[in-house]
Amino acid sequence: MTTVLRAHAEDQYAEELAILAKDDDRARPPGWKLSPWAVTTYILGDGDRITPKYIGPRRIVEVAVATLATDRALLLLGVPGTAKTWLSEHLAAAISGDSTLLVQGTAGTAEEAIRYGWNYARLLAEGPSLEALTPSPVMRAMAEGRLARVEELTRMPSDVQDALITVLSEKTLPIPELNREVQAARGFNVIATANDRDRGVNDLSSALRRRFNTVVLPVPATAEEEVDIVSRRVGQLGRSLELPETLTGLEEIRRVVTVFRELRTGVTEDGRTKVKSPSGTLSTAEAISVVTNGIALAAHFGDGVLRPSDVAAGIVGAVVQDPVSDRVVWREYLETVVRERQDWRDFYRACRDAG
Repeated sequence: MTTVLRAHAEDQYAEELAILAKDDDRARPPGWKLSPWAVTTYILGDGDRITPKYIGPRRIVEVAVATLATDRALLLLGVPGTAKTWLSEHLAAAISGDSTLLVQGTAGTAEEAIRYGWNYARLLAEGPSLEALTPSPVMRAMAEGRLARVEELTRMPSDVQDALITVLSEKTLPIPELNREVQAARGFNVIATANDRDRGVNDLSSALRRRFNTVVLPVPATAEEEVDIVSRRVGQLGRSLELPETLTGLEEIRRVVTVFRELRTGVTEDGRTKVKSPSGTLSTAEAISVVTNGIALAAHFGDGVLRPSDVAAGIVGAVVQDPVSDRVVWREYLETVVRERQDWRDFYRACRDAG
C-alpha cells in the first residue's frame, strides 16, 4: 500500500476498524461488520483511539446509520463540498468492509452500470450465460450482501435512475436473458449522493425518491467548526502526500475560511457589511484544496512557513470562476472588506499581486 496515492477507507483505517470490531459487543444487523453504535463511533471518533472522519451533528450520522439498518436506501443531499462522498465511503467501509462497489453518475452513465453488461466476445461465441455476464457494482453488492454506492445520482439520465426502482423495492435484479434473477443477500443496501445545485438536471422521479430516506448534510455551522475541519483534512492530506514539514499557522487557515464564508453567505463576519457572492460554491472542500496547495508552495518554494502569498493565488482561482462577473465581485470584496482590516494588510497585498 505504500505506493498507493490514496488508500480506500477500509485499508487506511483498518487498525481503527479492528479495534472497534474487537470491543463491539452490541447487536449487529445481518451482514454488518460492526454494530450501528460502533459505526457511528468510527465516523465521529471517540476522542481517544478513533479519529473523527466527519465533523458535524451527531444526529445526522445516527439517522444515516439507522436508515441503512432498515430496508430503505440512503440519499445524502447537500451543496458541493459538504463531505457527501467522504461520508458514504466511510459508512460503506465500516458497515461492509468494502467501499469499492461504486457507480459514478454522469450524463453518459448507461443502465449497465446499475444492472449488468456482457462480455461480448463470450456472448457471441457461447450465447447468453453466467460466464458471459459482467455484473455491475450494484449486482455484486446484492449477491454479496454489501453496500453499493451511487455517486451524483441526479446527474444520471432518468431512465438509468429508474433502473434502481426494482432493486430498491423488490430487492431483486432480474436477468431475463438467462431466465433467472439475483436476490439481495442480507446486508445489502444503497447509499446515493446528490448535489443541491443540480436540481432540475435530472430530478428523481417520485417513485424513486420514495425509496430513499434523504439526509441533508449542512455546511459547517460556525467558522470554528470549519477551521477545525480544514485543519484536520489538510494534516491528513499532507501526511498522505508526504509533503515536507511546514509551519501551518491557524491564522492563514482562518483567513481562507473567513473569506469563503463571507462570500458564500453574502455578509461579513460581524454582520455589518453585505457583499456580493460569486458564481462558485466556495465549499469547505475547496478551502482544504487552497490550503493544501499553499502548503506545497511554502514547502517547495518558500521558507517552510505558510504565508499569505502562498494561499492568495489559490483563493483568487477558487473565487474567480467566471472571468467577468466573479472578477468584479472579488475586486469589490478585496477593496471594501479586506483592505479595511488592519491585520490583513499583508494578505491584501498578496491577493492584489495574485490578481
